[in-house]
Amino acid sequence: MSIDPAAPSPTGDTENLVTGNLVAGDPADKAVAELEQLGETLTRVLDGVERIIFGQREVIEQTLVTLLSGGHVLLIGVPGLAKTKLVETLSIVLGLETNRIQCTPDLMPADILGSEVLEEQDSGRRAFRFIRGPVFCQLLMADEINRASPRTQSALLQAMQEHRVSIAGQYHALPEPFHVLATQNPLEQEGTYPLPEAQLDRFLLQVDVRYPELASERQMLLATTGASEERPAPVIAPEALRRAQRLIRQIPVGESVLEAILGLTRRGRPESTDLDAVRDHVAWAPGPRASQALMLACRARAVLHGRLAPSVDDVVALAAPVLRHRMALNFAARADGVTVEHVIGQMCDPLR
Repeated sequence: MSIDPAAPSPTGDTENLVTGNLVAGDPADKAVAELEQLGETLTRVLDGVERIIFGQREVIEQTLVTLLSGGHVLLIGVPGLAKTKLVETLSIVLGLETNRIQCTPDLMPADILGSEVLEEQDSGRRAFRFIRGPVFCQLLMADEINRASPRTQSALLQAMQEHRVSIAGQYHALPEPFHVLATQNPLEQEGTYPLPEAQLDRFLLQVDVRYPELASERQMLLATTGASEERPAPVIAPEALRRAQRLIRQIPVGESVLEAILGLTRRGRPESTDLDAVRDHVAWAPGPRASQALMLACRARAVLHGRLAPSVDDVVALAAPVLRHRMALNFAARADGVTVEHVIGQMCDPLR
């Protein structure tokens, strides 16, 4: 993957770049050279993950987009589709310290955040000591997050939003970078606690993990059931990921892309749209945080695909993973068999 600094704007015209600090078309710009180097590094990251995870290119890309944007991702899929394997592989390839939490109804906030214990020293003096929980890592996997109680989910929500936790009135900062990759099984809903809208909105993307194609599943069988299995190798360090996240925020965004993002999110609100599918079927519409997520994700996807600035195609490609968990349909939609994906598709039609 290489980025051509002299290439024209991917928006197809000479529009002004309304956000970001880079100057498109200036090969002497240090940031442009850093972007090109980042693109090559991300190619190695993708290759390293795809050697372990077969047939899930789109899932890998969208997860990397989330991490490059500094956000959290919700992975939805049936058991056995390598969701846990993906998190483990990413932690090694990106050099991130990782922990895993198996969410259950009896899981308490202290089991995630940590707690204070009373210790007696050799001098006889007693003092409280804070013992850190598994949330103190750089990549946290919350497996089957909807099985955790609302109290535990709210504790995790604070960590996701503020990158710190509060124990006994004292704040404890989490490591940087800090990302939550949560999984959810869409089949069994007994004994679960659906995530509230506030927590769903904290996830930058919802990535649906589907079954691999025939060729990929054949390759996976041959690679994982033999005498030896390939292991992932580190590609970058956590500080390099932090630099990449800062650099991506400097990428310029064209006026047409900005208008596409604003038009898409506002088209999903019943009070400000001309789409019958939205007015008749949407009960909960995407808010401003959806626009922010889409802006960041489009920048990261552009770099993954070797481009200097995002295009409207990035907006269309990321519309579903950004919006599907930020919208809810009413009873009439469910009765008519209308899905969120169908509504988002109609919202994207003017951009195609």
